[in-house]
Amino acid sequence: MAYDATKLKDYQIAELAEANMPTPGQWREKLGLEKDEVIPYGRICKLDFMKIIDRLRNRPNGKYINVTAITPTPLGEGKTTTTLGLVEGLGKRGMNVGAAIRQPSGGPTMNIKGTAAGGGNALAIPMTEFSLGLTGDINDIMNAHNLGMVALNARMQHERNYSDEELAKRNLRRLDIDPTNVQWNWVIDFCAQGLRKIIMGIGGRTDGYMMESKFNIAVSSELMAILAVARDLQDLRERIGKIIVAYDKKGNPVTTEDLEVAGAMTAFMRNTINPTLISTAEYQPVLVHAGPFANIAIGQSSIIADRIALKMFDYHVTESGFAADIGFEKFWNVKCRFSGLVPNVSVITTTIRALKMHGGGPKVVPGRPLPEEYTRQNLELLEKGIANLLHHINIVKKSGVIPVVCINAFYTDTKEEIAMVRRYAEQAGARCALSEHWLKGGEGALELADAVIDACNEKVDFKYLYPLEMPLRQRVELIAKEVYGADGVSWTPEAEAKAKMFESNPAYADFATMMVKTHLSLSHDPNLKGVPKGWVLPVRDVLVFAGAKFLCPMTGSIMMMPGTGSDPAFRRIDVDTTTGKVLGLF
Repeated sequence: MAYDATKLKDYQIAELAEANMPTPGQWREKLGLEKDEVIPYGRICKLDFMKIIDRLRNRPNGKYINVTAITPTPLGEGKTTTTLGLVEGLGKRGMNVGAAIRQPSGGPTMNIKGTAAGGGNALAIPMTEFSLGLTGDINDIMNAHNLGMVALNARMQHERNYSDEELAKRNLRRLDIDPTNVQWNWVIDFCAQGLRKIIMGIGGRTDGYMMESKFNIAVSSELMAILAVARDLQDLRERIGKIIVAYDKKGNPVTTEDLEVAGAMTAFMRNTINPTLISTAEYQPVLVHAGPFANIAIGQSSIIADRIALKMFDYHVTESGFAADIGFEKFWNVKCRFSGLVPNVSVITTTIRALKMHGGGPKVVPGRPLPEEYTRQNLELLEKGIANLLHHINIVKKSGVIPVVCINAFYTDTKEEIAMVRRYAEQAGARCALSEHWLKGGEGALELADAVIDACNEKVDFKYLYPLEMPLRQRVELIAKEVYGADGVSWTPEAEAKAKMFESNPAYADFATMMVKTHLSLSHDPNLKGVPKGWVLPVRDVLVFAGAKFLCPMTGSIMMMPGTGSDPAFRRIDVDTTTGKVLGLF
């Protein structure tokens, strides 16, 4: 049943839906799983993917559906809500369907954007567990990552304090780490702008190695990227051992294996390899694996989750972070290349609100009332902003994947506005569906479900944007021009020198290109809305994630640690001390 989303808050809908949520035992029976394939964690469970994938290895894959979006407002346009609503709609049509979504970060959950649990009647449950740590994957990643930093700084301290002979007595060899070329840092899962730049090791000889350092947000850790692309525990262990934490004074990489910490880091992450199973508010299965932030990370649900879901379900819906220029581009050219999986459909989530913003509407500020241009009919603003939607449709079409536009309905949208978006989307060669999943759950997503089912019957001519043999700078140029719409790319001398070094070293020949760019514009500048023209993409640095096998060009002023706004969500979150229930999550 659908709850009254106009009167109830998300956490209240979740509480009502959770009363009948399947138990781990009921999920096992419902999904046809074996007893040892389900690992209970209280009200939820993890799935032993190696056992499942081995048992179902000969079963054909189901239909593979990606969900992405247009360039969002700072409020987000509802990709997770659409993912869950589509699953509910396909469930209403009697389909064997499931989804894979990303675990929310404590950063946005306690900041201005809120949790990534969807909303209204298109909601992930149990909402409190989902929003506040779930089965501990992000915490395990933080511990593993920070252990690597502990090992690095301790080694630097001991190498400073001891001679080669004294190091040998302690069974250590001198790594001769260059303190000016340390790549590793600390992570925390909050938006903590005060930790973007720190000095550590202040004190005496026993207080660590004094150097400049920083904190990034936990889900941007290379360990999260590795979890998203790893195929099994052995692959995870091998990738962790290849992480470059620093360079020595001769310019040679120093890895976690060199620090003899890779095994212990893997021990912290041993349980992260199995996806967590939760539910939609209408009790369809949802796998949660890997993390968000496609602007600064891969931002995809994991390859592992997709592999087992495609065996378990006839229709599998997987989520990519942010808009098609970054989230779908990484799904298309990185995740699919690593997994070998070919998608059937990509759903492009759009809202009338965001299109009006791209048409020149007033600035959208989280925590403040929307200007009336967004709550009243304004066809002129809307028509100007539709160019952004058409750009994203074309990005998906370049891959050969079938695009389906989902108009994520708001009660302020008018029939004329909806008709205009539908007309332009269909003229651009996309199916278009209005979906009221937030208000009505699966019943409100039937039009979207039907459009996706119909699109899944079409043949897909899937192709990557570039071959792996293409040099890094040419790849970046191609992505900038063909995906973002830039005129070209400019490189700082430091970034270009790094790019040339990576291009000349065969060890990096098969590394993926993982762009780091703002999600608030097709360009590098978050203030440029719509479809900017006459601009050049500036690349200021190139990071290397040797374990994940990513080269990460850093563009514009994008940072790996977001900041907390003046009206964060944590101001409204509390606990009912009588029942122990968490209040105020959204």
